[in-house]
Amino acid sequence: MNKEQVLEVVQERYGAIARGEQSGCGCGCKNEVAEAIGYTAEDLAFAGEGNLGLGCGNPLALAEIQAGMAVLDLGSGAGFDAFLAWRQVGSTGRVIGVDMTDDMLARARENAANLGAHNVEFRKGNIEHLPVEDNSVDFVISNCVINLSPDKPAVFREIYRVLKPGGRFAVSDIVLLADLPEQIKNDVSAYVGCVSGASPVGEYIRFLFEAGLEELAVPQITHGGKLAEAILPEDKSPERVALQKAAAGAVASIKLHGRKPL
Repeated sequence: MNKEQVLEVVQERYGAIARGEQSGCGCGCKNEVAEAIGYTAEDLAFAGEGNLGLGCGNPLALAEIQAGMAVLDLGSGAGFDAFLAWRQVGSTGRVIGVDMTDDMLARARENAANLGAHNVEFRKGNIEHLPVEDNSVDFVISNCVINLSPDKPAVFREIYRVLKPGGRFAVSDIVLLADLPEQIKNDVSAYVGCVSGASPVGEYIRFLFEAGLEELAVPQITHGGKLAEAILPEDKSPERVALQKAAAGAVASIKLHGRKPL
C-alpha cells in the first residue's frame, strides 16, 4: 500500500469504531483494557465516554502536565486522553486534539460538550502535517497512534515544530523487537490493528533524535504477550493462531518521553 492507501484504510477502520460498528479491543472489554494499561477507575469515571479501547499505554502517567499548560493530543480519537489532560490543565490551560477521522471528531466534540470542556478543541488533520502553530504547545501526548503513520519521521519533526522551546512529550506506542512474519507484514488488518506498521524500537528512537528531540527516556517496554491476539482478527484457524503467536513475540508496547531543547 502507498501512503494514501494506508491513510484511507486507517480512516475507514477508525471511523467504523467511532460509529460503534467495530470494537477497538475486539471483545467489548474497553474498560478492562484501559485499567490493564495504566488508567484508574477514577479516570474512567471522569472521561469514560472517550475511551474506545484503542490505547496501548497511558502517556499521561509519564506527563508532568500542570495547570495553565497547552497540551496537544496526536490522534485524539473520541477524546479520552485529551479530557484527562484537560482535568490537569484546568480552566487556565487548553487542550487540542488532532484526528483525521470525521466520525471520531464528531464523537469527541459531543463528549466535550457533555463534559463542559470549553477549553478543549478538536481539529481535523494528519499527524504528519499538524494544523497547529509553531512553538505553541507545552506538552504533546500520543497513545498507540504514531505506529499507524506511513511517515513517522515527519510526525516527530512535527512534534518538534509545535512544541515550545523546552516543551515536553510523552508517548505510548507499539514497536517491534523482532521481524514480523511476511504474512503479517502484508496483512491490512494487522496494519490498522497497530502491528504491521510498527517500527523496530531502535529505528523509532533514532527518528526522535533525528527530529532534534532530546532527553529521551524509555521507562517501560512491555513484551507483546496477548497484544497480537487482541488486535489481530479473531480467526481461530491453526494458521492464524501460529501467526498470532509469532507476532506476539515480535511486538511490544513502549512508553517514552523527552523534550525539545531550550
